Amino acid sequence: MQREEILQSIIEIGVVAIVRVPDAESAIHAMRAVYDGGIRAAEITMTVPGALSVLEKLADQFGDEMVLGAGTVLDAETARACMLAGAQFLVAPSLKLATIEIANRYSRVIFPGALTPTEVLTAWEAGADAIKIFPCGAVGGPNYIKALKAPFPQIKMVAVGGVNLETTPEFLKAGACAVAVGSELVDRATVAAKRYDVIQARARQYFEVAATVRRELRAASVRG
Repeated sequence: MQREEILQSIIEIGVVAIVRVPDAESAIHAMRAVYDGGIRAAEITMTVPGALSVLEKLADQFGDEMVLGAGTVLDAETARACMLAGAQFLVAPSLKLATIEIANRYSRVIFPGALTPTEVLTAWEAGADAIKIFPCGAVGGPNYIKALKAPFPQIKMVAVGGVNLETTPEFLKAGACAVAVGSELVDRATVAAKRYDVIQARARQYFEVAATVRRELRAASVRG
């Protein structure tokens, strides 16, 4: 898929799964559970042991059936390695202009992390596709997204931190183009118990909640 198609797919899904688990095998199983639950956009964080190898295996396994990303990308060198491994989008917890630059150079979607209005605008002007507002839950959650969208209606924002089934609708209605959810979806205890069916069921819930909100927002837009 092309860069714009990847971005649009993530926005349409509305939920990005963050897979941060202790080993490569668990990461692959968790990703399959998320996929089977209907969420077709997910990131493997670089904190997963053997993360690049996991990315390569998942890229081969899913192809264009899933929008596959790399998370916790801290620098341009790691970003390039992730792209070579098959990552279609990159996510960072912080703002580093060199990482945005290399993503743009190779036409990959990039969501750098930012929190303050200055960081948000700096990331957007540097060419970010959307801004990961992190840690959003610690500074007001949906209300913070709403506050940022007032001066920056043109900037796409992905809410991260404080995202759960109850807050997902609130974040999307506040103006986030998508949310990213980690341990509320893929937690270590469930992974350790190998209860991937539980993760699949949770993914289905998030998928359905986001789809419902999208329909409501579209209906409201048509009504004007």
